[in-house]
Amino acid sequence: MAGEMATRILQPIGRTFLAGLESAGRLALFTLQSVMHCLVPPIYPRLIVRQMIEIGFYSLPVVGMTAVFTGMVLVLQTYVAVSRLNAESTIPYVVVISLTRELGPVLAGLMLAGRVGAAMAAEIGTMRVTEQIDALRTLSTNPFKYLIAPRLIAAILMLPVLVAIADIIGVFGGYLVSVYRLDFSPAIYLKNTVDFVETIDIVSGLVKAAAFGFIVALMGTYSGFHSRGGAQGVGKATTDAVVSASILILAANFIITGLFFTR
Repeated sequence: MAGEMATRILQPIGRTFLAGLESAGRLALFTLQSVMHCLVPPIYPRLIVRQMIEIGFYSLPVVGMTAVFTGMVLVLQTYVAVSRLNAESTIPYVVVISLTRELGPVLAGLMLAGRVGAAMAAEIGTMRVTEQIDALRTLSTNPFKYLIAPRLIAAILMLPVLVAIADIIGVFGGYLVSVYRLDFSPAIYLKNTVDFVETIDIVSGLVKAAAFGFIVALMGTYSGFHSRGGAQGVGKATTDAVVSASILILAANFIITGLFFTR
């Protein structure tokens, strides 16, 4: 009796553990294949440019709006805290460091996961359930070369550009609130911003952006490529792409921050 009860308890745990290992192995193999096809010819420049426009240009409004309001709110929240210590001059430092190191790349990555990652999963998932991917193989076209590699390359290239623009817009949003709401001197605010920011702050943010772009494109294409079960499967793949990409972005942010700033 006790043995049967233990078996009933442990069987679901074992099945879940083995399913997790299977998923991790499938993702690892998919990642290796995707990276290899990004590095080995043939490469499709026209597809890469198309994806760069889709990922970069069309994502600029949502990333820009997120950045400007983040910079504004950051100034207001920081002012409440530092005014108690009579350290208002540190607001430009807090804003520019927070945006370039953390908030810029993380928020841009999360916005891209919601917009681009979901779109990739839905598009490729629809191609999977309607057997268009099988048709590509029939036409001697490698799906990894045609569908996966262009999206990975474009996301890696474009997210740092989006983050650089978002940093500028976010700092400008903080400048507007500081000057026109809190009566800061425009010249002093800009001078403190330039004096406080360092090269390592910008570089670390851009490295994070490239890593986050890879994660968003990888999880979007992976979820869509392995979708099953018609429309319901495509919906599940879209949800999985956004959730998994968001979690991996936050985990990668911690790891990269530790590599750059842990002494």
